[in-house]
Amino acid sequence: MHHQRIQLPHCPMDAYIPTLKTAPGVKRPSVVICPGGGYEHLSDREAEPIALVFAAMGFNAFVVWYRIAPHRHPAALQDVASAVAWVRAHAEDFSADGNAIAVMGFSAGGHAAGYLGVRWHDEALMADLGYSCQAVRPNAMVLCYPVITGGKFAHRGSFRNLTGLEDAAAHEAHSLDALVSGQTPPAFLWHTFEDAAVPVENTLMMASALRRHKVLTEVHIFPHGNHGLALANPLTSVYPEQNVPECARWPEMAARFLRGVM
Repeated sequence: MHHQRIQLPHCPMDAYIPTLKTAPGVKRPSVVICPGGGYEHLSDREAEPIALVFAAMGFNAFVVWYRIAPHRHPAALQDVASAVAWVRAHAEDFSADGNAIAVMGFSAGGHAAGYLGVRWHDEALMADLGYSCQAVRPNAMVLCYPVITGGKFAHRGSFRNLTGLEDAAAHEAHSLDALVSGQTPPAFLWHTFEDAAVPVENTLMMASALRRHKVLTEVHIFPHGNHGLALANPLTSVYPEQNVPECARWPEMAARFLRGVM
């Protein structure tokens, strides 16, 4: 395993690259991982452990430590875009496929990853960030118990930290389900029905929007488990209730989905 700290324009990123050589002509897919934390902190539980699991399944994995409060939108979006652009630009250096880069995010990190998924083609926004649209385009998304809506079912703290504003109307402008289009990449989403922090309606609303725009999507709603499960196994569990075997299957399910769409 090759581990490297990369300095992006405004934040660091950690790379976890399998050292095994690929077969001639075979290029590895990549995942750019955005830990959660309500845009207030970044969870270690949703960072390196996730990267190591996906590296073991044959992915190049990158954890982007995107900017959080007191930084405001579009800082996190800019950092995730920078990460994807870097991975694409350096694909040949790491036996990677530059057209097989997925963004993956947890909770508010799911919002950060998903924001790039729904806005990568906005030429004015990307030009303002200093990137071409094609440079930052994710080929797929994996959104894990994601923050999606700034409306009725919002995780209000995430949007306060994202915008610096208390006004719920200002939060709704950042609702990802309202920004989905036919150019949004294929998506894998999972959530738990019992999530009391970020209601499952966030995933359901995103899935409905993806369906309306005919974006290929796989969705899993597990019956049990609280918010922030990460790998849902002892490696990332702070307490026993975070060990949920049926949820612990999600990395294999997501990896299969990504291999099928990228």
